[in-house]
Amino acid sequence: MGLREQVNTALKQAMKEKDAARLATLRLINAAIKDQDIARRGADGDTDLTDADILAIMGKMTKQRQESVRAYEEGGRLDLAEREQREIEIIAEFLPRPLEEAEVDAAIDKAIKDTGATSIRDMGKIMGRLKEKYTGQMDFGTVGPKVKERLA
Repeated sequence: MGLREQVNTALKQAMKEKDAARLATLRLINAAIKDQDIARRGADGDTDLTDADILAIMGKMTKQRQESVRAYEEGGRLDLAEREQREIEIIAEFLPRPLEEAEVDAAIDKAIKDTGATSIRDMGKIMGRLKEKYTGQMDFGTVGPKVKERLA
């Protein structure tokens, strides 16, 4: 079952259980997916989003909510921070398990070896390979500096 179907199934289940918070978050996920469908339809006519595309959408949603949590906590609005944190947890149910530090290092080494990268100019190839295989499983903000360090 694809991610889109998993989200729709969870949405129906939340409706049956009358879980308002979960339902609202699942509707946000669905809306983001549909927005991407519409954006693609105008661009190239191919509207089929892959699971990787949907993972990227969910990763972006998670990152936005993490920034909101930080801002709410700094502003002393813990109630709003908790609500955002709950949304992150719901979105995370659909994301693959994050890789451990050792697994991330091994994935970087493998990507460097597979692409034949030798200098910092090859960083784009490596990051592209990692994003292709590990979207949603690693934080590319922390991976970038590690790749740079290995290529330097």
